[in-house]
Amino acid sequence: MALADEPARRYPDTPLLEDVVARMARSRAVHGAILCVESGDQSLAWCGAAGNLQAAQRYFIASVTKMYVTVVVLRLRQEGRIDLDDPIGRHLPTDLIRGLHVMDGVDRTGEITVRQLISNTSGITDSFFGKGPDGKRSADALLGGQDEAWPVERIVERVRTLKPRFLPGQRGKVHDSDTNYELLGQIIEAITGQQIDEVFREHIFDELGLRDTYAFSDPADVTPAPVFYKDDPVHVPRYIASITAEGGIVSTAPEVMIFLKAFFTGRFFPRETVQELEQWNRIYFPGQFDFGIGLEKQWVPWILSPLNPIGELLGFWGQSGAFAFHNPQRDLYFTGTVNQLSGFGHGAAVSAMVRIMKAVR
Repeated sequence: MALADEPARRYPDTPLLEDVVARMARSRAVHGAILCVESGDQSLAWCGAAGNLQAAQRYFIASVTKMYVTVVVLRLRQEGRIDLDDPIGRHLPTDLIRGLHVMDGVDRTGEITVRQLISNTSGITDSFFGKGPDGKRSADALLGGQDEAWPVERIVERVRTLKPRFLPGQRGKVHDSDTNYELLGQIIEAITGQQIDEVFREHIFDELGLRDTYAFSDPADVTPAPVFYKDDPVHVPRYIASITAEGGIVSTAPEVMIFLKAFFTGRFFPRETVQELEQWNRIYFPGQFDFGIGLEKQWVPWILSPLNPIGELLGFWGQSGAFAFHNPQRDLYFTGTVNQLSGFGHGAAVSAMVRIMKAVR
């Protein structure tokens, strides 16, 4: 909120915002887009859509789910039930985690900590995009529409066939691995004695009064908008129902906005805790962004706005093109989706956010 001696910010008007979301939907491989933008003081609060999506439509938020995992882990830490530096073997059975990280014949799984899981610095390879000995990825079959459940037991079996990316906690190294968050989900369930969907509901959904947000569990549920891979819809409900901790939440842009604001304004934990999460390592796909402790930062090149610097975009991307970001410099919040698995749509979302932030005066 502006101080008394500071001029009030001037935010973009409705015609510009409508044009922004329309351009998102006209971008390469994007069939529809949803965009919500709000300021912290509510002087700007706008939500719109274009293409084959509606502004209040439910969609798969994919890896934006991981911010919800971050909230749960930090709350369990506040209760003294977990420490980020706990070895994962303190919370998970040996039979489940044995052999997940073997380098040079040495199983280093026992060295991995909760902190390394939540910051993607464990070195454990992603089960979805990691190439096996045959050169194939499990993602190839799924993106081709082969819908199968991937419970954690199947995920760890797959990971044991994949080479780790680096030593646990190796300086400067990071690998965006959904496997890490599946293991975090198992840790949360072991500590709470509840299923992860129940934990999300109790600690987040019910507390915030969210009515259109839930962990996807019924393969017959067709209410979320279908996701596209390039020009083809991808229908893999059995898979999504089995990977709740890494990306199984369904929500709407307005309700993700409620969560996003709660995350950054102290509803779940002290506001200064966010600074603790800002321990960045650079990742280059699906765009240049940094991964911290259960939080991402989108990197915006200086050249895009040399006279009106953008600053940070803190939040999370989803593989589906879902996004949830906060720009502290302008006190703006962005949520929505481009509903495209190929990665081509992420740039459209970045361009939309940058255009809006550049228009703030």
